[in-house]
This record gives sequence, structure tokens and C-alpha cells, in this order.
Amino acid sequence: MLKELLDQHQIKPGKVVEYSKFQTVELDLSKNNEALNKVDLNNEQEFTRFIFDQLPEGFIGIGGYKEERSFYRRSELFTEGEPRTIHLGVDLWAEAGTPVYAPIEAKIHSFDNRAFYGDYGPVIILEHKLGSKKLFSLYGHLSLNSLAGKEVGQTIKRGEQFAWLGDYSENFHWPPHLHFQLMWDMQGNEGDYPGVCRASEKEVYLANCPDPGIVLNP
Repeated sequence: MLKELLDQHQIKPGKVVEYSKFQTVELDLSKNNEALNKVDLNNEQEFTRFIFDQLPEGFIGIGGYKEERSFYRRSELFTEGEPRTIHLGVDLWAEAGTPVYAPIEAKIHSFDNRAFYGDYGPVIILEHKLGSKKLFSLYGHLSLNSLAGKEVGQTIKRGEQFAWLGDYSENFHWPPHLHFQLMWDMQGNEGDYPGVCRASEKEVYLANCPDPGIVLNP
């Protein structure tokens, strides 16, 4: 439905992060990647080295939509009851300080600093209009200064830079990357929306969270 709406309203998404499709590396962070078993994911240097050693100079890492991951067990945020393991967004792995842009004209729906180990850290959610239909986009693991001067309802133009990627100390303990996610319905959430769900809830969440690749690669 998302692609059809973009076509119907002649909306061509712009960049989210500056990169060429010829300079990306698809990263496998699924539970089936045995190499992850050898990495201390609570060690900043080791986890960051594991990611960025896979990226040639000038390349970014990308991937993760619908991926089932086991490494969320490092944070209590994901382990209560049935663990949350299904990733609902796309990760764009790039250096801290990398600019982030609005792919479609928007207004700021909400923002927060999710200051819990393994959470988003600074996060901004934009609200877009596709005709009469709303679409929301979430940008997680930003720098703290990305929140400075932001106001709910503030207009963000297509192609406007409005944030930067945060480093490990401010994005709440992740190698620098952008968690980019789309939602049809915020379901009452403000400044937050689950980026990972339980396997038993997968179909429900994926129905509300379309493939971000449709915006990243229009």
C-alpha cells in the first residue's frame, strides 16, 4: 500500500542518510549469524569493531527489517516474558555525527531521550501526509544535540537535515547507527514506538510497520 500511495500522490522520497546504493554492505545480525556468538556485545569497542570492520571506507551498513535477532538479550528492556527478537525497522550503520534528513515533508509528532540501556537514546518521530493517509517515521539513536530547539508540530521540509547520529555514550550503548522505522498508526505512543517485537506478535506489528526500504529505495 505504501508504494501505491507514494505513486498516487507523486511523492518521491528523498535521502534519509547520504549514501549511494553502490556503497552499502548488507549486514547480517540475525540469530543465525554464529560470528555474533564470539562478540562481547556489552563491550563498546568490540561491538563497534565487529560492525565497522565489515564496512569498506566510504560505505555504510544496512539491513535488519523483519530480522530475528538474539542479541537483544543483553538488555532487560527486551527480555521480560517472551523475549522481543523481531526487528521492525532498518538499521543504517555509519559514523557518529552523520547527518539525518527528512525523506518526505513532515511535522514533528514527538521526540524524547529514551535513556535506558539498549533503548533508542535520543529519538524523533515525524508525521507525514500521503493524501488523506498519515505515515509516521521514527529516527532512533540520534545525538543529544538533535533534540535542541525541536518543537512538536514543527515543520520539517523534504531533504532538510534535522538530526545527527549519536555516539555510543549518547545513543544508549550501540555502535553508531540510525534505526529508521515506519508506522501507519502510533497507537497512542509519543516519543517512542517499539522497534523490536515478540515473535508471537510479528504479524500484528508488521501490518503497522511497512518496509522502510520502500522509502530508502523509491
